[in-house]
Amino acid sequence: MASLLLVSGCASTLSARVTSYQQWPANVEGQFYRIVPVASQTNNLEFQSVADMVRASIGPTGLVEARSGQSARFDVTIVYSNPISTTLVQRSYDPYMDGWGFGPAFGGYYGGYRGWGGGIYMTPPAYTVPVDVYKNTLTVIIKDNQNGGAEVYRSTAVNVSTSDNLAQAMPYLAQAVFDGFPGNNGEVREVNYERGR
Repeated sequence: MASLLLVSGCASTLSARVTSYQQWPANVEGQFYRIVPVASQTNNLEFQSVADMVRASIGPTGLVEARSGQSARFDVTIVYSNPISTTLVQRSYDPYMDGWGFGPAFGGYYGGYRGWGGGIYMTPPAYTVPVDVYKNTLTVIIKDNQNGGAEVYRSTAVNVSTSDNLAQAMPYLAQAVFDGFPGNNGEVREVNYERGR
């Protein structure tokens, strides 16, 4: 249910929960990486677009993308998805929807002699509704070929949305996976971005 907080955020910002694991080696600035697609990502235009967003955000690692024919110390794997699921959300009845402005519960009187008055205040009842949500997810994995292909960085950014907007969320998710790089091993954090950045 905590992820629903990401749904209810202001429309002008995007929030993501980032979980990172790292055993980042020292003194690797300037060394080369390459993005390695899996079979289903080869010649896939959507994947190429996502890979470009990751390239644009990978700067904090200090790595440089290898050109064609160059060997690379690090392999970068990209996994992304936005599965839909249904969750239950509590909402309150709108007190102004009954046409009178009193809502489903009201009472009391006001004014009277010398300003004295009283009233009964009742909180509008809540109700539960099912809501479809999309779990926009990006995971970036970096493996060190000089260390037997050991995984040295894994970061997952998740944004929950009530609309199917993975392409719009992806630039922010790509930035989020490297936010605070390399961070603490096992760190979970919330990041917020102004849309349009």
